[in-house]
Amino acid sequence: MVNKDTISIHKAPLSSSSDIKKMVYASLFAALTAIGAYITIPLGPIPFTLQVVFVLLAGGMLGSKWGPISMIVYTLLGIAGLPVFSGGASGIGVILGPTGGYIIGFIAAAFVVGFLFENKRTEKLLINALYVLAGSAVIYAFGLTHLMIVADMSFIQAVTVGFLPFIGGALVKVAVAAYIATKYRI
Repeated sequence: MVNKDTISIHKAPLSSSSDIKKMVYASLFAALTAIGAYITIPLGPIPFTLQVVFVLLAGGMLGSKWGPISMIVYTLLGIAGLPVFSGGASGIGVILGPTGGYIIGFIAAAFVVGFLFENKRTEKLLINALYVLAGSAVIYAFGLTHLMIVADMSFIQAVTVGFLPFIGGALVKVAVAAYIATKYRI
């Protein structure tokens, strides 16, 4: 016989509706980043995609906790085999290949942009654009470092292949992400 006084049932605390809402938005941004990977312009070993717009928006709109979580989900889905990386690629080989550093940089960039927006957010587009630009710089820092290691390139070679062809597009992505993140809040 079981004594009902000795049985303890542990119930997990219920998430607040705000946390559930953030989880949904984090999932949405992971999905949008995957969709952005399919919108691509091939320019050498590093394709030009719209992923970065969604990465930067995830940070600016979801903050330093849920923005990076959305990018971790995106990255893990790709590693697990879902074709979410540029050109429908997937698997750990992508992370270990020339573009892997950029993808890992997505997580750090979402954190940086999220942190800046949480602590210094303003209604001034130019200031917010600087925060988003910082996130973009983080992506390139991770990407170029990884590219130099994986492809055995010098810094100049990596910059020539993995940064210079994308400057114009990167600035457009920063402007779009900064505008949307300034105008809309989640």
